[in-house]
Formats: sequence, C-alpha cells, structure tokens
Amino acid sequence: MFTGSFSRALAAAGMAVLVFAGCSAGAPLPPPARDDTAALQRDQQAFVDAMKPRNPGGSRPVIAVLASNDGTEMTDLLLPYAVLSRADIAEVRIVAPRSGRVDLFPALQVDGAQDFAGFDRAHPAGADYVIVPAMLKEDAPEITAWLRRQSQQGARVIGVCSGALVVGQAGLLDGRRFAGHWFDRGKLLERHAGSTHLPHRRYLVDRGVATTTGITASVPTMLALVEAIGGREKASTLAGELGVASWSPVHDSSPFGLDAGKRVAYLLNKAAFWRVERWSVEVRDGMDDVSLALAVDAWERTGRVRVEAVSASGPVRLRSGLVLLARPATASDAPRPLLTAALKPVPQLDRTLCEIAGRHGDARREWVMQEMEYPAQGAAACPG
Repeated sequence: MFTGSFSRALAAAGMAVLVFAGCSAGAPLPPPARDDTAALQRDQQAFVDAMKPRNPGGSRPVIAVLASNDGTEMTDLLLPYAVLSRADIAEVRIVAPRSGRVDLFPALQVDGAQDFAGFDRAHPAGADYVIVPAMLKEDAPEITAWLRRQSQQGARVIGVCSGALVVGQAGLLDGRRFAGHWFDRGKLLERHAGSTHLPHRRYLVDRGVATTTGITASVPTMLALVEAIGGREKASTLAGELGVASWSPVHDSSPFGLDAGKRVAYLLNKAAFWRVERWSVEVRDGMDDVSLALAVDAWERTGRVRVEAVSASGPVRLRSGLVLLARPATASDAPRPLLTAALKPVPQLDRTLCEIAGRHGDARREWVMQEMEYPAQGAAACPG
C-alpha cells in the first residue's frame, strides 16, 4: 500500500509523462532579429501609454490582484503585490472568491484576501487594473466570470506568466497578440481564435489586455505599470531598490522550450520524489516579499526541496503589509537562512541559483531557470 505522499508524487510523475507527450508546441524558437530595438521601444511605450490612468489627477487607481483561494502561484501573486504596494501609487487589494486565506504553490500561504462581493460593494465601478497570476484551476467559473465583468467595466488586465490561461478562459485573448510562458503558447494558440504569439517580449499589451512571459517577468512588468501610473522617476527609484537595471520588454525566447533531451531530464527529475528534503524557513515581520518569494520558488523548483515557513510568533506581516501564515517553530526545527541580508531582491535570485548549482549541479540550476523563464544574462556568474 502506498502512503499518501508517495501516491501523490507517483501521480505527479505520471501526469508529467502525459503532459509532455503532447507539448511539442513548447519547442525552442529562433533567436530574435538583430534589428528589433525600435520595435521593442515601441512596444514598451505602447504598454506605458495603454496603462496610464484614465482619470489623471483623480482618485488613486484601484488594482486588484486576483487569486484562487485553493491554489495561486506564489511568485505571480507576491511579486506584483509587493512591487505595487512599495510604489505607493494605488490602492492594491488581493481579491478572491472567498475572503481570508490563499494557498500558494509551490509553497506558503497568505491571509487577507477580500472576497468578490466585498470588493464589488467597495468599488461598484470596478477595478482600474486586474493582475492575474497562474492558478491551479485555470477555468474556475466564479473567477473567470468576475474577471470578465471587470474587463467589461473598463479594467485593464495583466496576465502574469500562466495567468494568461485564466485570462483566456475569461474570453480575453481571442484575436489578440500575447506573450505567455513558453510552455503555454501552443495551448493558447489552439484555444483562442485569431490569437498571435509574439516571442521575444517580456511583456506586451493588446487593446487593454497585457500578458507576460515567465514568473520573473512580473518585476519588469510591474515597474512598467508603475511608470505608467506614477512616472518614470518613480519607476527608476523603485527599480534601484529592487536591484533591477532595466524594465524594458527585451527578452530572448529562444533558450526556452523542450527538446527531447530536456523532456527526459524533466521526467527523471520529477520521478525522483524520494529524494525530497523538507526545509523549515524562519520568517519574521518586515521580511521582503520579493526576496522571499524568488528564493523559495527557485528552491522548490529543483524538485529536491519542500519549504515550510515557521515563526516563533505565528503569522508575520511582510514588508508589503501582507500577512504570511507560518507554523509555530518547535524545538525539532532547524530553520535554514534562505536570504542574504545585504542583497537586493532580484540579485537574491541570482545568489539562490548559484547555491542551487553548488548543491545540486549546474543542470539543476539551468532547469530552474527554464521553469522560471529567467534569462541566462540575468543570472550572475557563480564563483568557482
């Protein structure tokens, strides 16, 4: 008789086989054209122009970060919420079918979501912007219906990474250009008539609906949104605090995809579920959301680590003000320090990737970068 965790891991490995049996649309793409600079600049300015407040000088914009209580991608939710909250240019709310707790994947849980009914009462004219992370269930009727209504009321929509699947289920990608995570592009093209995948863009917008590439694209995309709402100087200051050199849409999509060798390596990695280590990570009030999310997400994507938050005082309030749920630390816990205090949030990811290479090898580091669609030029060289 299999144990519960063994059975779930075995099922996950089997599901991976089925998924990759039909993922030829995730094959690598040709490199970008060398003369693409002018088009990239136009696309960046088009995003900023499309996302400018419709009532300049009026009340602060309202930004809803959409969530599924039962499973929302951790970095897709925490990074936009943290960046926009730190910018202090808008009222930012996490909105979900039910108020309270939101389970994140691959790890962690947060509290404080506002339910749809409560948000609608507080903002009968709707949100100005809706950020859509990836969710475990991309076609939940109550979520897609609410998103569709917000769009009809005039909200600009930004699908982060595989959040594009949720945006599509709400009927908002038909006939539009999109970016999206490399793994999803074939599915999105099949589902949405007249849609066009535009490679080599971290983000782009088409008629009020924006999409991004992988998880790590959410930081430059949110900085572009900050520029649209609060101005370029505000975005530049925030980029410096985060350790980001540029928030342009420049991106080379060609390294991201699955050839036969990568598929086999992925399946072997997912099948080795008996090697997983369980780590306790001590969290505290004021901890940086962006640093924490990037580090935890990267370690979890090695397929060798499961991370659980612990705290001497229970729930903690992160730097953004969001409440992170944590298990009380016990005498048997040996919390691991995942973060380096001197590092800014985005360089923290580079440091984490080097630590992954040191512990599990360069191939594992490269796979994590593949899943997060993090460009190699963005990762610092690891010390020898």
